[in-house]
Amino acid sequence: MKFGPTPLEEARGAVLAHTIRLPGRVIKKGSVLQEGELQALRAAQIREVIAASMQPGDVPEDEAAERLAQALMVPLLAKSRAATGRVNILADAPGLLVLDTAAIDRLNALDESITIATLPNHTLVTAREMLATIKIIPFAVPGVVLALAEAMLKSLSAPLLRIAPLKPLRVGLVISELPGVKESAMEGAAEVTGARIAALNGSMLPVERVRHETPAIADALGRLRKQGAELLLIAGASAVVDRRDVGPAAIIRAGGAISHFGMPVDPGNLICLGGIGDIPALVLPGCARSPKLNGFDWVLARIFAGLQVTARDVMGMGVGGLLKEIEVRPLPREKAPLTPPPTHAPRRARQVAALVLAAGRSRRMAPLNKLLVNDNKGITMVARVVDQALASQARPVIVVTGHERERVEEALAGRGVIFAHAEDFAQGLSASLKSGLAALPAESDGVLVCLGDMPLVSGAMMDRLLAAFDPEEGRAIVQPSFRGKQGNPMLWAREFVPAMMGVTGDVGARHIAALHADRLVEVEMPDDAVLRDFDTTEALKTAPEFNKG
Repeated sequence: MKFGPTPLEEARGAVLAHTIRLPGRVIKKGSVLQEGELQALRAAQIREVIAASMQPGDVPEDEAAERLAQALMVPLLAKSRAATGRVNILADAPGLLVLDTAAIDRLNALDESITIATLPNHTLVTAREMLATIKIIPFAVPGVVLALAEAMLKSLSAPLLRIAPLKPLRVGLVISELPGVKESAMEGAAEVTGARIAALNGSMLPVERVRHETPAIADALGRLRKQGAELLLIAGASAVVDRRDVGPAAIIRAGGAISHFGMPVDPGNLICLGGIGDIPALVLPGCARSPKLNGFDWVLARIFAGLQVTARDVMGMGVGGLLKEIEVRPLPREKAPLTPPPTHAPRRARQVAALVLAAGRSRRMAPLNKLLVNDNKGITMVARVVDQALASQARPVIVVTGHERERVEEALAGRGVIFAHAEDFAQGLSASLKSGLAALPAESDGVLVCLGDMPLVSGAMMDRLLAAFDPEEGRAIVQPSFRGKQGNPMLWAREFVPAMMGVTGDVGARHIAALHADRLVEVEMPDDAVLRDFDTTEALKTAPEFNKG
């Protein structure tokens, strides 16, 4: 690839390196320059551009990213379409992310033009969650480099990344008791453990409560095995201090063995791993009585994903294993000798508000107010939109009212929203938008502008937009798309609010995005909900959710 200043007469087919703003037009970074763009540049008296010109054998960035992503595809994975040299790898089902970390390091070390970034190994993920992103750094990759990367991926004995689905295991829990232990402590241990198991798609057998003695615990383990337990847990009345202690000894007495005691994860140090036949058997650390994250959660997730947890696996959990401070340590860190402060303070989590525009007069569906049409469950359209916004991570949720203000507010009664009334709503969409932006909290870093007649956009879709939002990285405007078509809602960084407040007439702010194309990113969605608004009775008939048959 040839890169640098390029005369316009040599720039046909070259890739523009930097966005150029012309009167009434923006030529975006990454555009392949054709005659139309070249004519516009000449008219603006521009004779030279910074561009990348493909050389024989070069593979354009989007094609290279797509080919690498395709080489990673295995069951339960999905991918976005390639854009700006990037393809995101997504989970097609919930489960545990399993990575070949050594192979990922080799791929990233192959050539500076190819990168892949992932979530941490053994992360529990939900369906449609982003697992990894492939990014081609320049505008093209030498064909020989790409071929080498594809050959390396093809030669792997196991996938570079995969989703291990969670198994619906039946779990047996033994709680041992000592005199004087509060009943609430026993009930709490059973409740917290049950919640953990349910979150992993498992089920609990009736809990066995026995004396804190090796024979009693061993007998309880035997009874649970006869009931079909696929995982055995012991919550001891007293913390395990040795692999020969009461709980581990009960596993051995029941015909099992201990494979490892202790782990370099805090909290969670005093876990004991073993098994009886092919059934894993664990003595839980005391911290497992708390719902807060601890080392037991890491082991439990792997077991539910069908992974064998060995002593070496546990001993390799130390990096990142310091999960939280425990105040009862002999020397809490706040009393330890001071160390120099970090060079950079942690970045505050971005706060994005959701703005639901619900002020319109619904002229195209008159005499009905489309926002107050009920779905098959009796929920109004505007309430569905607001409920989805409340299901997302966006806060606060601001609803702009106007036409039939009282009826809209009544339809949203009891929901945790802020109302902003647009007195001049009859002047069009811009009036509603400005009323909502005026109510935006000072601490909000961005605003997700939602339309009140798009009830099929889910909270999970909104969260995908929030996840892509990063003004510092150039992703200051985030727009959903489906199969290349741009949709709504759009997420805007706060820096654009002054320009949005200047919009007039019955239009939104999309034209502002066209002026800042270099700061806009599209997020591909799994279905067309982001394209579907319902502002006519004919459109409403196409939505099964609003057809009562």
